[in-house]
Amino acid sequence: MELKEAITTRRSVRKYKDDPIPEQTVRELLELASWAPSGTNTQPWLYIAIEGKDYLKSLSSHCKSYILEIIDSLPALEIYRTTLSNPGYNIFHGAPTLVLIFGNQNAFTYPNDCSMAALNLMLAAWERGIGSCWIGFARAYCGTPEFKEELEVPPEYQLVAPVILGYPADPPGRGARKEFKFSFHQK
Repeated sequence: MELKEAITTRRSVRKYKDDPIPEQTVRELLELASWAPSGTNTQPWLYIAIEGKDYLKSLSSHCKSYILEIIDSLPALEIYRTTLSNPGYNIFHGAPTLVLIFGNQNAFTYPNDCSMAALNLMLAAWERGIGSCWIGFARAYCGTPEFKEELEVPPEYQLVAPVILGYPADPPGRGARKEFKFSFHQK
């Protein structure tokens, strides 16, 4: 797949086959993610890959409960209260793999750096026929000190990008793009 094709055809996938992704493939994708640029080459990322359908379903429930506990302080999420209250809704959409990308807060540009690593991960996955989706609902709970301790994530690392991976159950839609705003200045 050419880069232009990967960029223009990658979509967020929210329905997955049960097929697991081989560990070696996940490792290769994370290596490609690590080729993202980073401020002063700090490479501040730490990757945690989690597999296990039952564990991810349980983690989804914890994430939903946590958001619902604090939703009054997050007015932008109020529109999701009903969805998050649905016991059958899985924020990970049945994906077999969750990759949590943490950034070392001692690196000034860690949010940007880890976001670029996440994009590398998603594009590299798509090039191999693996779908992905950034799961914003996972950030609150999976970034707590208690959860980080469970995964042995050092305290100076902050969760930036929770990304699910899996083989799409259906071909992704074409998607539409709004006309982008652009200004070019020659001085």
